[in-house]
Amino acid sequence: MTVPHAVQFSGIGRSRLYELMNAGQIEAVKAGNRTLVLTASIRAYLADLPAAFPKREG
Repeated sequence: MTVPHAVQFSGIGRSRLYELMNAGQIEAVKAGNRTLVLTASIRAYLADLPAAFPKREG
């Protein structure tokens, strides 16, 4: 997906998304002048984030 689509999909800011790509935490490829974020990579990153409101027991 394109960077603007990845930003909209994930809720991650554009600058932060590029930081994550440069750090290797989210995979992306170049297609000509365009940077394409691998959908599976961004989904995996989001799935690994801690829950904002952990489930309570009981």
